[in-house]
Amino acid sequence: MARTLYHNARIFTADAAPGQDWAQALVVDGGTIHYAGDEEAAGQAAGADAVRVDLQGRLVLPGFVDAHTHLLMTGEALGKVELTDARSLEEIQSRLNSARRAAPEAPRVLGRGWLFDSVPGGEPTAAMIDAVVGDVPVYLDANDYHSCWVNGAALAELGITRETPDPIGGRIERDADGEATGMLYETAAQHFVWTHLAEVTSDAERDDAIERTFEAYLSTGVTAAVDMALDEVSLATLERAFERHGGALPIRVAAHWFIDNTGDDDANLAQIARAQELAARLTHPTLRVVGVKFIIDGVIDACTAAMRKPYSDASNADAIWPLERLKPALAAADAAGLQAALHAIGDAASDIALDAIEHAMRVNGEIPRRHRVEHLEYAAPGTARRLAGLGVTASMQPVHTDAAVRANWDAMLGDERVERGFAWPEYEEAGALLAFSTDAPTAPYAALPNMYVATTRKSALDPSYGAVQPELSLPLANAIIHATRDAAASVGDGETHGRLASGYAADFAVVDVDPFTSGEQSLLEARVIRTVVAGRTAFDAA
Repeated sequence: MARTLYHNARIFTADAAPGQDWAQALVVDGGTIHYAGDEEAAGQAAGADAVRVDLQGRLVLPGFVDAHTHLLMTGEALGKVELTDARSLEEIQSRLNSARRAAPEAPRVLGRGWLFDSVPGGEPTAAMIDAVVGDVPVYLDANDYHSCWVNGAALAELGITRETPDPIGGRIERDADGEATGMLYETAAQHFVWTHLAEVTSDAERDDAIERTFEAYLSTGVTAAVDMALDEVSLATLERAFERHGGALPIRVAAHWFIDNTGDDDANLAQIARAQELAARLTHPTLRVVGVKFIIDGVIDACTAAMRKPYSDASNADAIWPLERLKPALAAADAAGLQAALHAIGDAASDIALDAIEHAMRVNGEIPRRHRVEHLEYAAPGTARRLAGLGVTASMQPVHTDAAVRANWDAMLGDERVERGFAWPEYEEAGALLAFSTDAPTAPYAALPNMYVATTRKSALDPSYGAVQPELSLPLANAIIHATRDAAASVGDGETHGRLASGYAADFAVVDVDPFTSGEQSLLEARVIRTVVAGRTAFDAA
């Protein structure tokens, strides 16, 4: 097969070699980059028979690697009522009413993305939904996907009564009389809502959803993703897609198996064994299991993240995975060669995560490992240095500090801690591997707006908002490297993916606007016009 020469371009390579961060042309041979450099040398490397593609001076970036996402949930979210920009109860009710009238035969109304500060007092109730849709169950995932707001019909469908106990790590909100109010927090949302909706959703619906995700990602320059919290249902969906697409997914997927804290060490270790079995079986470049996922705490917006000191309302939250339960499970994963990804949003949770990693290192000795801590929205001073010293990846999401959604986060902490939120430069300065992602569908999946938030600390959702802590923004080149080269390295692919250099995978995106010359604001208007995965055009805007 003839080589392909992509030329007349401005190519940001994300290459770590001195002086190699920019190129003018790429030579692709099969699924691999044969050469990246200047036009003349590229022409010689391509050969006379090469297919030539003139990129007309456009910007080329390494394919984005969404280092923390939820693929099936993202596709499902794309089919739900969007509520993130509904900034009042009246607007939320109007959208739910419109959705019900538009699909009167639908058995349920599903929505996503609502924000606590869009609801009076930050306290949603079933009655607020029942006022406009009371005849069918309504399930509304919060923006962070750590709680679910439901109506009376949904509570009845789920079988939740005043006698229903709270699950480990979760809470059914109740009124003064002990009746459920319509809010399900943390594992209560997972165990009741997610389990039920999985049972009433068909495989065909899930297949449609995962295809929506692939299309959405490819159209925005994402060529690889790290699926967090894989379970049996989403695994089966990905395996069907694998077969449907001829033995390879449209994007590269590395997955972490979700480990639920059952409160029983033996049951928890059985889940680790299942992950080990899957990691041995699923090793295709586009579908592999690389680790396990632990959710140690909740989120700051709902005051369910575990903090060293209380929230502004004097409350605090216990960890979903206390250290004594986490230690044996993480040590077993570490011994099995599985990467542990630990959701830790509060500073007490990040302490637990790093304590458990240190325990595994003591128990298992010197073996290859690269564990990760996910989110790190508020971490106490010194955490970045400790994390870097342990060789742990900081996995963070710029879009979670979008200025349009920060107000409630700040209000829940209510003190000097808000000045240190999402402190990415600390991890750079400490020498930690910093991987950027979106955590879709808890935030928009598009890569370029994510880079806008990273470089400006403004809002990609509503540009009228001013910057929040602009001193913590990053240069554009750094942000892109964290979302490409470092994101690939976060799952062990740093020597083969994430940069545009000889011997690396030919995964890249062509962008119609160059924000390096046009400024960060252009990231909001820029569009990906071509996405190449393993040397083949997977998306073409034309």
